[in-house]
Amino acid sequence: MKNLTIYWIMFSFLGLSISSKINAQDWPNLEKYNKENTRISTSNGTENRVVFMGNSITEMWKGANPDFFRNPYINRGIGGQTTPQMLLRFRQDVIDLNPKAVVILAGTNDIAGNTGPMTLKQIHDNILSMVELAQANQIIPIVCSVLPAFDYPWSPGLQPNIKIPKLNSMLKNMASDKGAVYLDYFSKMADHRNGLPPELTTDEVHVTKAGYKIMEQMVKETIDQVLQYQ
Repeated sequence: MKNLTIYWIMFSFLGLSISSKINAQDWPNLEKYNKENTRISTSNGTENRVVFMGNSITEMWKGANPDFFRNPYINRGIGGQTTPQMLLRFRQDVIDLNPKAVVILAGTNDIAGNTGPMTLKQIHDNILSMVELAQANQIIPIVCSVLPAFDYPWSPGLQPNIKIPKLNSMLKNMASDKGAVYLDYFSKMADHRNGLPPELTTDEVHVTKAGYKIMEQMVKETIDQVLQYQ
C-alpha cells in the first residue's frame, strides 16, 4: 500500500510536470486564434477593421453582446492574460490582420500578479511597445484605461483601487506623448471606492451587460472619430 501511494504521488507530479511543460510551450497562447487568423487574413473586407486586444474583459464581451462583434470588429481577448503575453502575440493577433485600429485594454491581470510580480512601469512599457508596434505598421492605437477594480477575488489585498488610477495616469501621459488615442473608461465607470458599482460588475472585476453597454458606446464613438479621418 505504501509503495502504491508513492507511485501515485510520483505519477501526479509527472502529470503536473508534463502539463506545465505543454502550457509553457505556448505561454502567450498563440494557438487560440491561429486558425481563425489565417482565415481572416486571407479574406477580403479589411476596410475599417478594428482589433480588440485584451484579457477576459475583452474575451467575455463576445458572450455579453455577440452583435457588437458582427461589426468590422475582431475580438482577440484571452482570459487571464497579462501584457507580456499580449505583446508576444501582438504581431499574429493584431498586425497580421491589417486593421485600421487596435483597441488595447490591458493591465489589470499584471497588477493581480497572474504571471508573476509586475511593476506599474513594466506594465506601462509593455503597452507602450504595443503602441509603437501598431504605429510602425500604420495601425491607430487606442489605449484604454484599466477598468476600476476595488479588489481581486482570486488575489486579494493588492490594492488595485490605488494602483489602477496611478497606471491610468501613466497610460494617459504615454498616449499623449506618442500621439495615440486614450479612452477613459475608468472615469465613467468608477464608484467612490475606485471600484465598479454593483450594477456594472459580477465580481469586482468583470463587467455586466450594463457595463459593456457603457463601454460599447464609448469605444464606438472613439473608433468612429478616429476612422473618419482615414
